[in-house]
Amino acid sequence: MTKCRCPWLDDSKPDYVKYHDEEWGVPVHDDKTLFEFLILESAQAGLSWYTILKRRAGYRNAFAHFDVTAVSQFTQADVERLMLDASIIRNRKKIEAAINNAQRFIEIQKEFGSFARYQWAFVNHKTIVNAFSALSDYPATTEISDKMSKDMKKRGFKFVGSTIIYAHMQACGMVNDHSVDCYLRKQIIDLFQQEIA
Repeated sequence: MTKCRCPWLDDSKPDYVKYHDEEWGVPVHDDKTLFEFLILESAQAGLSWYTILKRRAGYRNAFAHFDVTAVSQFTQADVERLMLDASIIRNRKKIEAAINNAQRFIEIQKEFGSFARYQWAFVNHKTIVNAFSALSDYPATTEISDKMSKDMKKRGFKFVGSTIIYAHMQACGMVNDHSVDCYLRKQIIDLFQQEIA
């Protein structure tokens, strides 16, 4: 029997299905993974998520396996090197933003103890569980993503508009946006004892 999955998913792409089934919407409290998602989602601006997902291994190699300290120390020479790297999106502003964001990420870690603690405070440290059915139900932004985006921009982050931040919230489980008929929605609720909005 075929499992019912979210309406946004193109289930003809095995790597996309794997990402949906194993990662999307699962609460993440590990700073290294949060940094990885932040780099990937910032790179996504103006592109499809699948475009970035296909290049994830390239990003991992290009950005020091998402070691935030290493990326924060990248120089102009690293920017030029990455501009020649066909395994990532070669956009100078996005590459420079990733380095800048690594530096800002570390500042938040110093201030709050961890980036996770800072980020999850926006949802009172509990996943918001939505009840979406159709693709048209999914918002691009919310009041919380607006607030988080505004705060991050104020702290000097780049490529962190509200749409990117909402995608980040979905990916790392700050919101459980699996559709009501997706088999994973209840699994994640039960596993993490989430609160229904």
